[in-house]
Amino acid sequence: MTATIERPPAAPTTAAERIGPIRALRHGLTLAGRSILKIRKSPEGLIDVTIQPILFLVMFVYLFGGAIVGDTSSYLQLTLPGVMAMNMVFASLGTGWALNTDISKGVFDRFRSLPVARSAPLIGAVLGDIVRYLVALAVLLVFATIMGFRIQTDPLSALAAIVVVIAFALAMCWITVFLGMLIKNQQALPGVAMAFMFPLTMGSNVFVPAETMPGWLQAWVTINPVTKLADTARGLMIGGPVAGPLTATLIWMVAIVAVFFPLAMWAYRRRM
Repeated sequence: MTATIERPPAAPTTAAERIGPIRALRHGLTLAGRSILKIRKSPEGLIDVTIQPILFLVMFVYLFGGAIVGDTSSYLQLTLPGVMAMNMVFASLGTGWALNTDISKGVFDRFRSLPVARSAPLIGAVLGDIVRYLVALAVLLVFATIMGFRIQTDPLSALAAIVVVIAFALAMCWITVFLGMLIKNQQALPGVAMAFMFPLTMGSNVFVPAETMPGWLQAWVTINPVTKLADTARGLMIGGPVAGPLTATLIWMVAIVAVFFPLAMWAYRRRM
């Protein structure tokens, strides 16, 4: 009599659930709420995007404003929209840093075990930063108003300037996400990111008119996306051309997202 060995029933196999773009966005919004909660519990994380632009504004207005324009009041009107643009570029660095920190601490290992879209942590981190941008701009505008800045167009145009500046920062986030995913050493990330961002911010017309620069530098400043963004904000807040700089800014935003969103997703999949 031969004994029969009973095998345990095989575990049922089910096809991996496909997550569509609508559900992926919903998952991203849920994780964006996590980012906002972190800001509420650790408000000191906003120091870099609130104190730094105020220092830049005070330093350049009161140290160099008289030499560049002739008086500090006129220079404040000219440079505040540019400082807004520069501040948003620097603020976008926080996205890549936060994601790099989450991966280093194993937070993404928990996300991997959840039934959420793989892109949701990235989308959530980027969307959650909108709160950081709004707080940073609000603090900067209040302080500039105390210094004497006045909107010379209308409230709707000023609101449009804020929207464009934040939209540009969201596009720039994908560059910092790519760097945050690509660079494994957390200590090296700020140096690499700043080396990338400084030519964009300081090599622009945020503080000094391009006409005063050497010809080779003018060529870069003229096409610099931060220059286009600063010109757009100036036109909307203190008057001047808007259509041309705004069109160039939108083109730059589309180009940045088209290039760096796929690169960020590729680097993210490699790390995961």
